[in-house]
Amino acid sequence: MTTPDPRLITRFFGIELQSPLILGSGPLSYDGHGMIRAHLAGAGAVTTKTIRDQAADNPYPHMAVAGRDTLINAEKWSDISAEAWVDYEIPRAKAAGVVVIGSIGHTLTETEHWVEKVAKAGADILELVSYQESDMIPMIRHAKKASRKPVLAKLSPNWPDPLSSAKAALAAGADGITAMDSIGPVLRIDIESAKPLTGGEGGFGWLTGAAIKPVTLAYVARIASFCDKPILGIGGVMSPEDAIEMLMAGADAVGICTAPILKGMEYIAKLNAGIASLLDRLGYGSIQAVSGAALPHLPATENHARFSFNYDPDKCISCGACVRVCAYEARKMSGKDMYLNEETCRWCGLCASVCPTKALGMTPA
Repeated sequence: MTTPDPRLITRFFGIELQSPLILGSGPLSYDGHGMIRAHLAGAGAVTTKTIRDQAADNPYPHMAVAGRDTLINAEKWSDISAEAWVDYEIPRAKAAGVVVIGSIGHTLTETEHWVEKVAKAGADILELVSYQESDMIPMIRHAKKASRKPVLAKLSPNWPDPLSSAKAALAAGADGITAMDSIGPVLRIDIESAKPLTGGEGGFGWLTGAAIKPVTLAYVARIASFCDKPILGIGGVMSPEDAIEMLMAGADAVGICTAPILKGMEYIAKLNAGIASLLDRLGYGSIQAVSGAALPHLPATENHARFSFNYDPDKCISCGACVRVCAYEARKMSGKDMYLNEETCRWCGLCASVCPTKALGMTPA
């Protein structure tokens, strides 16, 4: 285990974490051993697989790559017993120095069965998970009565109004919000066999990874606009830049799951190093300084102030991407000479966004 970088020290519910990265509930935290591996790799905290009355019986197969840095899965909750978690797995993770988040679901009855036991087993934080939005509020109320441990309410983007759900969860006593769970149901088909990629009912599964990051970011930012309690932003963080973006949107800590599944547990250390490097380059002295940095810049209404394009031919590599993506044929190039027909240009900004060297940029009005 490497010495924690002081720039990455994060406080979450007053608990000092060695980094802002929290391994989310999933395959890599399948038991205490997996949790210890994540801790040694540099995770600030580790979330157990979701603990329920009955161990999961997963379909086969239940995980598949579904695009670049994206997974579809039909995996359920923990496939080991709740008794094993409280009697052995959580205590051995705690003995190894892991900051443990105990994931408990999916019903009030199961919350009543396991909150107190998971807390006594050593979990530092409790995270409540439910498939049904209506179950979350009574689960929170019971958890707050049964334990003094901080309670995170994990929201689902599949609920009708997650923002109202976040407000209701906070009003019911949740100490923080986890935003968000996977998106689904979704379907991918192998065109060679005409069969679905996973063995879930109907072939359906749940989407995680890069494809869902824009959805998660939007919810984190909107929740941060009214929430003064800790937010764990999870969903689509695959790179150091993604982690910084999640923090800037208002997260206090950053959840990861798909990234270390696809890239290996050792990738957590690379993420930490990359985040530290970005903090230095962007001029932020700490994780706390970058958290919420984008919120003052999010416009309350549509922006109708037209920007200006700027172009640096010395950075241009003549790839032609800016010309190729212009739907209005407004941009032309001859060598490194750039031409713009302002009569047909709609100032959509796509040309600048695809420039790989930032030779073409946008200057605010």
